Amino acid sequence: MEGKNRGWLVGLAIVLLLLSACSKNEKTDAEEVDHTQEKPEIIEVEDEQEGMDDERALFPTLFTGVKGETEVGDRAVLATINNHPQARPQSGLSAADIVYEFVAEGNVTRFLALFQSELPELIGPVRSARDYFIELAKGMDAFYVAHGYSPDAKALLDKRYVDHVNGMQYDGILFKRSVERKAPHNSYISNENVRKAIEMTKSQAVVTKIPPFTFHESLEDAKIEDIASMLVVRFSNNKEFISTFAYNPDNGTYQRMVNDVLTVDKENNLPVEVANVVVIETAHRTIDNEGRQAVDIESGGKAMLFQAGAVKEIEWKNIDGFIVPVEDGVPVKLVPGKTWFHVIPTSLGLAKSVSYTP
Repeated sequence: MEGKNRGWLVGLAIVLLLLSACSKNEKTDAEEVDHTQEKPEIIEVEDEQEGMDDERALFPTLFTGVKGETEVGDRAVLATINNHPQARPQSGLSAADIVYEFVAEGNVTRFLALFQSELPELIGPVRSARDYFIELAKGMDAFYVAHGYSPDAKALLDKRYVDHVNGMQYDGILFKRSVERKAPHNSYISNENVRKAIEMTKSQAVVTKIPPFTFHESLEDAKIEDIASMLVVRFSNNKEFISTFAYNPDNGTYQRMVNDVLTVDKENNLPVEVANVVVIETAHRTIDNEGRQAVDIESGGKAMLFQAGAVKEIEWKNIDGFIVPVEDGVPVKLVPGKTWFHVIPTSLGLAKSVSYTP
């Protein structure tokens, strides 16, 4: 009996030893699992993607020099915009990269609004073509938009001198009449119909010619010479065609007023703000009893540039079809942003047509 008890006790001891060993192994395994679940030490590493974002390429728009993340490759659109007092305020001007103000006839001016970085929803009132408007569109290889034409302009359009659409052929189709105004101050075209016109006429839709404009990196880089925070440009003694530009140092732009009325965009009520005002003088000649003009946009001449609240006397040249402000024959750098060009008759001259105050 004693031998049996001793054997049973030995067996029990062996079992207890085995259980103890298993328990230790399980604990060891559990500790190893827990160890693998511990949070690793956090090591700060420079965010390479963030650095890449800071250094990624920015694309300057062709006519404003304003940089963005997307390259804009649309062809420039040049539209004749009515500037009769009954056509104000106009639609689309706040989106224009450049506005050219020319004399038409009777000392009334018209605008050529150039759109490339963006095309507004509505443009107008659209007015009739003149041959020097068409020549400018030709030089810049812009798609030209007008409603009506002078005899010389019609001759150019009829032979397809430039890619274009005209309201005389598409009145009520691509061009719509506003019931708020009377003709000829009520013709408008939408951006959708401009694109339709480009497609219908089988015209090139992407940019084909790069302008020779150069730009400062920033407003602060613009060289300050004579201070000019307010300037006045006169086409005549008619107050409806005297432009006053006031400089805003907070954003580096000029706002335009005519007869004490701020120039705004009818569609969004935003003021027209430009970073540069360029006044050029060139030869004008009356060619008919209606007072229509022949305007020289080829020969170059005297000019004045207003930017960053300052003014400098420069010149202008026609470089590869573009009217370009130059100094010592080299394009002058513009402040990134929109630009307004005044084209003044030499007979009036810069001295009589332009005045400014600090």
